[in-house]
Amino acid sequence: MSWPARLAWIGLVLLCLGVVAYSARYLLHPPRTPAEALGNPRGVPWLLVHIAGSVTALVVGSLQFLPALRRGASPPHRWTGRIYVVACLVGGAAGLVLAPGSSAGPIASVGFGALAILWIAVNILGWRAAMQGRFTEHRRWMVRSWALTLAAVTLRLYLPLVMVLDLPFLPWYRAISFLAWVPNLILAELWLCRGSKLGY
Repeated sequence: MSWPARLAWIGLVLLCLGVVAYSARYLLHPPRTPAEALGNPRGVPWLLVHIAGSVTALVVGSLQFLPALRRGASPPHRWTGRIYVVACLVGGAAGLVLAPGSSAGPIASVGFGALAILWIAVNILGWRAAMQGRFTEHRRWMVRSWALTLAAVTLRLYLPLVMVLDLPFLPWYRAISFLAWVPNLILAELWLCRGSKLGY
């Protein structure tokens, strides 16, 4: 891994850990009412389940692309990968339950619901490809999965910008329900396209 790539990876890991630390307050003090669960009527207990799955996916996913984890007769990647996929499926399923209850209305519900469905789908497809020994295809699906997992990071990068720029929160939050993951997925596809042309 080149130095620029290492620095980018370290920066990404730090962002992931920052989101994990920020979200940990819900794990330490679980919401007991919908008001405490971001105003979502389905927030108890599903917000806690969603956060538990998502933060696990962020922590484990940050390590998944390290070459050292994929070496050896029984590489650690096999087990950490299973943990990652299960965490994504748990986080995605809970996110799908939460989406219709978004306090930002139906547009945000569609945005977050679509993210949850795609997150579940790409992980199932990636896991299936690995079980069938189609490892190139597996890696491609997991790049998409990681792009969607990083929606938790991009969401929290957009929200402070809305506040700093003094933009109307509700319409921008609705837009962010798509902006948090659609650009990530587009960038992942462009990266995969470039990799295909270069033969990796």
